[in-house]
Amino acid sequence: MSLDADWRADLDAVDAALIDEYQSGFPVERRPFERVARDIAAETGVEVDAGELLDRVRDLRERGVFRRFGAVLNPPVIGSSTLAAVRAPDDRFDEVAEVINGYRQVNHNYRRDHEWNQWFVVTAGSRETRDDILEEIEERTGCEVLALPMLTDYYIDLEFPVVNRDRFARESLDHTDVSATRISEDARGDLNATEAELLLAIQDGFPLSATPYADVAAEIDAPVDDVLAAVERLLADGCIKRIGCVVNHVVTGFTNNCMVVWDVPDEELDERGEAVGSLPYVTLCYHRPRRPDQEWEYNLFTMIHGREAEAVDAKIDELAADHLPFDHERLYSTETLKQTGARYEDLVADSSDSESA
Repeated sequence: MSLDADWRADLDAVDAALIDEYQSGFPVERRPFERVARDIAAETGVEVDAGELLDRVRDLRERGVFRRFGAVLNPPVIGSSTLAAVRAPDDRFDEVAEVINGYRQVNHNYRRDHEWNQWFVVTAGSRETRDDILEEIEERTGCEVLALPMLTDYYIDLEFPVVNRDRFARESLDHTDVSATRISEDARGDLNATEAELLLAIQDGFPLSATPYADVAAEIDAPVDDVLAAVERLLADGCIKRIGCVVNHVVTGFTNNCMVVWDVPDEELDERGEAVGSLPYVTLCYHRPRRPDQEWEYNLFTMIHGREAEAVDAKIDELAADHLPFDHERLYSTETLKQTGARYEDLVADSSDSESA
């Protein structure tokens, strides 16, 4: 569900700043909203206090503009994650989806317009647990699983401004910063006890209070200074990607997206991946393995999000013409079958229990 077309009409400069400028970079300190209030007042010229900011964030969350307030965690760094797909027969499509969605370790599942028609993400505490789940899905559904773990992250971040009339993500920007990050399938995060408890406490968001870090510290029975230090470490290690107000892009009108897969020469992959990842309209760019034994020859994945389907198509045309002159396929998302956050109980304490929920 998206908001009315005029959802921006009653937003003022303070709301716009919260929505577009605090999707990341939220202060890691005892009273973060006081700092944000001072910074927004300096930027907009509108005096606002921490209590009013809290009320505004609550209101924007209730309206659906924000999914939540808190940390965006990074499952492939904390545990072992993979994108996977099956070719579900039309007459068994819902049955297959029900089996796949029944696993708590499956946090996303989408129908895409392709022979491989169900695309889902499995995130578990270890590679062994992850692979056991994929094997079970094959056995229970009778559908071959195409497993495509991420090998290199060139650019992955759904942070982009939405208080605008952009037809596609970041139309109003001209650059994003990228770096190639290798991803291990055997990642375990190397979390200490405080960090593990912290991730469990914040996986669904921070408390919306004047002292969110202190509230989390009380919940896990740890000194607030230890929690602040743990958050800083997890940010530095990449376990936390960013902290801020997590925008619901569908609600704010970005209802069209396409995953495009490319057959890029291996010797050109990093150069092309970093170049394409730096394009503002490319919201995701990463390397996954080829699977020639399953007739899957693609190794570079990109995604583009937009308010207008025609604008997304036009940017893919531009990408193919100007940056990636290689064979490719466009896998349009046609239905959301499951969309939740990864459940970190399984990541921070390697659960070997792969039973469905």
